[in-house]
Amino acid sequence: MAKHGFAIVGCGMIAEYHARAIMDLRGARLVAVQSRNRKNAERIAALVGGCDIYTDLDAMLQRSDIDIVNVCTPSGAHMEPAVAAAEAGKHVVVEKPLEITLARCDRIIEACDRNGVQLCTIFPSRFSEANRLVKEAIEAGRFGRLTLGDTYVKWWRPQSYYDSGDWRGTWALDGGGALMNQSIHNVDLLYWFMGDVSEIVAFTDTLAHERIEVEDTAVACLRFKNGALGVIEGTTSAYPGLPKRTEVHGDQGTAIVEQDAITCWQFARETKRDRKIRERFAAAAAAKGGASDPRGITHHGHLAQLKDFVRAIDRGTAPLIDGREGRKSVEIILGIYKAARTGKKVRLPLAAGKSVRRPSGPPR
Repeated sequence: MAKHGFAIVGCGMIAEYHARAIMDLRGARLVAVQSRNRKNAERIAALVGGCDIYTDLDAMLQRSDIDIVNVCTPSGAHMEPAVAAAEAGKHVVVEKPLEITLARCDRIIEACDRNGVQLCTIFPSRFSEANRLVKEAIEAGRFGRLTLGDTYVKWWRPQSYYDSGDWRGTWALDGGGALMNQSIHNVDLLYWFMGDVSEIVAFTDTLAHERIEVEDTAVACLRFKNGALGVIEGTTSAYPGLPKRTEVHGDQGTAIVEQDAITCWQFARETKRDRKIRERFAAAAAAKGGASDPRGITHHGHLAQLKDFVRAIDRGTAPLIDGREGRKSVEIILGIYKAARTGKKVRLPLAAGKSVRRPSGPPR
């Protein structure tokens, strides 16, 4: 008998990865899926060999054999099902981003706190071996003083990608473009490695696509609270799409991760393990991942994160990426949008404000 019963809300493409991860998670079972589109729900149910299907969320949340709800709706529609699940006493998993405004992020966090349930935001990149090795080296002080932290997501999406769903490329439901949708994984990694951001200057534009409200190209310069500087480049306008890359530099070391492979690992004080790390990753060519195809990923990162989440529930500890951690990348991206829109330097933290939706219009 499964120890944890899962349900999925929203049955679009990303729900497939959640379903596969739940299938591979020991002691877990996908009990039910819910979607306003019954055909989509039937597709996800068939993927796992069958489970109950709902079009009514409240009816599904009444089930006592569901204790974890995975929210896979469009980005700007995460808050309502996440809060409803928390109010029903269910632990909550939210696909990235946690939400598209800080006010909506805070509503989810507050609901989970108030109802005593766990919350995590999906950022599988933190669970790759390469990125965990970089984090470990940072915490050990091997980079010395951190000086530069950069991340580059130079991807390609054809116009047909944006035309495939009426929510794609909109402020109301996508919450932004190449940054909020595609690059947010690397924004999260950069924050995880370098710490909080204090200042931002930025430009964004829509250069290669039509019929979208949001940016397909963005560049930002950052100052971190520790004094280091950094760059974020995010785009869906770079044909044919390149592997994502994150760089961490300090006065005693450099590490570069391309996709999930370490391509540079150099420190002033070498260890025997350093040589082994370089040899191990030299044998693995970097994959392109989702650079040109949003389906060009696996569910293994989701599986690793769900394992961490279930462990946190069982032990009563915090998951690696809780709601407050998930909120950080949203705040950085909203800071970039504000800097691009106003043409002024933006300081973080941002005020959450009272609005639960972004203002209309692109942040040019």
